[in-house]
Amino acid sequence: MSDSRDPGDVTGTLTGDPLAIVHSRTDEIMSRLLDVAESLSIGFDRWDEQHVSGPSLYFIVVADVDYGPYADPLGENTWPTDVCRSVHDGGTSLVGAASEVAFSCDGAIVVTVDGTIQEQMVRVKSPSVGTSERSDAIEYADWMGTKHLSAAEISTREGVLAAVTVSEENGRVTVFQQGQYDDRQRDELGGRWRAGRGE
Repeated sequence: MSDSRDPGDVTGTLTGDPLAIVHSRTDEIMSRLLDVAESLSIGFDRWDEQHVSGPSLYFIVVADVDYGPYADPLGENTWPTDVCRSVHDGGTSLVGAASEVAFSCDGAIVVTVDGTIQEQMVRVKSPSVGTSERSDAIEYADWMGTKHLSAAEISTREGVLAAVTVSEENGRVTVFQQGQYDDRQRDELGGRWRAGRGE
């Protein structure tokens, strides 16, 4: 029996756990975001210079464009949709747009589950008591700054599939899912990252 679904179908399905959203394209989106994060981290060669900040990125992958309950628009900080509208855009447009944002903007970049990148960047709201059913599952580390703490917390919210960050201090790339994190220092990038994910 063949699968009659359209390969571009982005309809997600729920498993027995209503918080565990399974989506056929999430892995592809995460792979593209990790490629961009690693590319910017590896491509920056001034990490050892004093008083120099590297590229800083913060992506959140969401199941729905209605992310207002946990994020506010962040002024004039915008993603250049004229350069790259989707993580699936070919060529170097995604890396070019991310590089532009990484050195000039603040806030999180919202990517919806179909790969569309929202133009308006956002400030993620701190969670209030009771906004996350998984708050006890949040894993923190001493090296985490404000952006990383925000990403860990936002990844526990219903409708948020994952967050990806690049640290401007040392190029560390981190993936946050359901309050847990998997990170790689800059000198570990490009190695066993893909094989290590999901273990």
